[in-house]
Amino acid sequence: MKTKQHLTAIIYDKKGRVLSIGKNNYIKSHPLQARHAEQAGMNDKIFLHAEISAIIRCRDLDRAHRIFVSRCDLHGRPMLAKPCPVCVSAITAAGIRIVEHT
Repeated sequence: MKTKQHLTAIIYDKKGRVLSIGKNNYIKSHPLQARHAEQAGMNDKIFLHAEISAIIRCRDLDRAHRIFVSRCDLHGRPMLAKPCPVCVSAITAAGIRIVEHT
């Protein structure tokens, strides 16, 4: 499936070190994605979002301090990447305090 945009989420610790990177996946899902989609009342949002992918991949979530979410079109131009209610729920539950986005 060819996408018209690329979404990436990066989790950092307090010193700015990268803890994990996640990308949207329109084929896969995860129980964490489904749980937060249900909590947000958006049961149809079950494909794996970049923010939740980054949370799942983070080996030391206790050190997670900031998440940066970026969306770029096929030409590399930034687009709005504000986390959806499903991702806000997951980010909050993970204890990540700072959310930045393009």
